Amino acid sequence: MIVMKFGGTSVESAAAIQRVACIVQERLPQQPVVVVSAMSKMTDQLLAMGRAAGEGNGVAALELALAARERHYIAASELLGSGTFTEVHGDLAAMFDALDELLRGIVAVGELTPRTTDYVVSFGERLSSRLVTAAFLVRGLRAVLVDARDVMVTDATHTRAIPQVEEIDDRLALLVKPLLEDGCVPVMGGFIGATASGVPTTLGRGGSDFSAAIVGAGLQAERIEIWTDVDGMKTTDPNLCPGARRIKEIGFEEAAELAYFGAKVLHPATLLPAIQKNIPVLVLNSRNPRNEGTRITARGVRTTNVFKAIAAKKRITIVDVVAARMLMAHGFLKTIFDVFDKHRCSVDVVSTSEVSISLTVDSNEAIPAIAAELRDLADVSYEGRKAIVCLVGENLRGTPGIAAKVFAAIADINVRMISQGASEINITFVIEEDDVPEVVQRLHAAFFTEADPAVFD
Repeated sequence: MIVMKFGGTSVESAAAIQRVACIVQERLPQQPVVVVSAMSKMTDQLLAMGRAAGEGNGVAALELALAARERHYIAASELLGSGTFTEVHGDLAAMFDALDELLRGIVAVGELTPRTTDYVVSFGERLSSRLVTAAFLVRGLRAVLVDARDVMVTDATHTRAIPQVEEIDDRLALLVKPLLEDGCVPVMGGFIGATASGVPTTLGRGGSDFSAAIVGAGLQAERIEIWTDVDGMKTTDPNLCPGARRIKEIGFEEAAELAYFGAKVLHPATLLPAIQKNIPVLVLNSRNPRNEGTRITARGVRTTNVFKAIAAKKRITIVDVVAARMLMAHGFLKTIFDVFDKHRCSVDVVSTSEVSISLTVDSNEAIPAIAAELRDLADVSYEGRKAIVCLVGENLRGTPGIAAKVFAAIADINVRMISQGASEINITFVIEEDDVPEVVQRLHAAFFTEADPAVFD
């Protein structure tokens, strides 16, 4: 069997969902499980509804909900015959009525909590999965809707819940595997889950990819397909560099580094379950399904190019922690990282000296609280509007002179916090956010003007 995950742009309209149905139809002999995101931009709209309601602006919240309702109704009417539309319209109406009631409740309480936020945004995947299931049925696929909240068991860390893998595997065996054995196509929403007691949770932005990978690992899938609106992974962001090339095949380790450091095609956590079970991941384009996309395997094919790709991660903040009185003190670094861990503030790049540590984070939310907690130990300052640039490739191992070539290409750019990862397959550094386009274009010209046709096209 295979797992097929379709992102928001792949289910954004009736025409898009029709394309998805055709793609799944072709995969029927391979026993697909389908995981879908909310319609494109729907999660953002739901978050905006929640914020408006939390601020007491019920009119604005309900107007946004009405626009979303009409969008789903239009898609349903275009996809379904009159009989099916009547049934599905009733289900969609019931969900939107519940959403309206929830928004009114938030206004009445005057507060939007993380738990309530999860409940609000869960409607996106619940609505899209219901609509996609109905569209499949109309086209003759034996689709069965599976409520992701019954399968994706998580802890209670709302907005960034942690999946409980053993419990999920048990639920997959109980609820999904029998459907596959009966020749059905299970359809479920990604991104959302629930605690063991049934309280809705979400896995964080981009979590639908993660959901699909967990399902694929739990069911021992032959492969996991991530369907997007681009022809696989590129050597860099084509919006920054129009000459970006498609990567035909890449290793797990390389792809994971790229995803973590800003490549938008995959969620950073997507590959972890696949790596653990050695399941290939394919990144494909639902608007161009004949394209072979990118295949991610345990070890990508060798290439004559040093690097496989360049990623850039914007909206980064550099945090400087200076503590002269901690010179040579045992446990200094542990104390610092324990504080960041306590506030669930993840760190990307680290540079240390005897009395200071500089690190990068992608969220400023926890910095004031972290600074206050470290006040007795160190002075904390921070600078925003930075970006991380990361060049990734297995050929970096043991190839002399590469760092010199990288920095020669951007010799006039102010570079901070240079690092080569412990994996020895990336060179990472920090620059001003405004310099990203120029830096990426120069590096791409330096390393990808001549590209190995066996790996790139």
